[in-house]
Amino acid sequence: MARLAVIIPSHNDGDLAREAVASVREAEPVEIVVVDDASTDPSSVGALEALDGVTLVRRDESGGPPQARMTGLAATSAPFVFPLDSDDLLEPGVLGELADRLEATPAAAFVWGDYTLFGTYEGRYRSPSTFLPWTVTYVNPYPVAALFRRDALERVGGWQGPYGYEDWDVWLAFAERGMTGIPAGRVIYRRRLHGDDRVLGGARRRHGELYAELKRRHPGLFARRGELRRAERPAAWKRLVYPVLFGRRAVVPYRVEAFLQRTMMRLGMRLSR
Repeated sequence: MARLAVIIPSHNDGDLAREAVASVREAEPVEIVVVDDASTDPSSVGALEALDGVTLVRRDESGGPPQARMTGLAATSAPFVFPLDSDDLLEPGVLGELADRLEATPAAAFVWGDYTLFGTYEGRYRSPSTFLPWTVTYVNPYPVAALFRRDALERVGGWQGPYGYEDWDVWLAFAERGMTGIPAGRVIYRRRLHGDDRVLGGARRRHGELYAELKRRHPGLFARRGELRRAERPAAWKRLVYPVLFGRRAVVPYRVEAFLQRTMMRLGMRLSR
């Protein structure tokens, strides 16, 4: 049985999904599941149907990336799972390396890494060098694409959070249960940007509403913020700035925040301690 599974949701972007599939280049078998999230464009559907070496699952109704990933999760059986957006590209051979790291660290539920940007602009996003539960109650500095242990992902319910912040919800769920992971310390994938809204997503316009939903879903974690802050010992500027920039009543417009995030990416700055 393959130890690696890659889940690729696709909606009317069959050509991009084909590139994503082609980027999965490993020296071992990989379960690749492409989930057609109710595409309506005939050329896109045709591109997906022409894919070789993958399992193609079609949803009758579009549920967006969260539900598509859950559909893909149910269609796989490998112990390590990697979600890859259809417009992103994996670095060659990286999955086997990440799986080796998880196998060597039984206590780790996941492993994450950095990513490079291409498309609208270029740069490198440097992920935190450790898992930061207090920080993640204010901002999600971790990438969408990481390698998860299947049993850990299933334990937290997978991608069930509010649409747009479903990835953040997964990291909060891990933190709430005291689960942690390890950094890869390298670039693991390339993220394609199509415009400013791709930096933090259109969901930033609804930040207050979605953030409130995250707090409702993880009350235990948010109630322990003081304890988490003492354990994490964040820099003074984070203690002062994060509640203002990223709290429920964030005063920074999402376009300004997107600019700040883009600048950090271009400069190779790390959103951590």
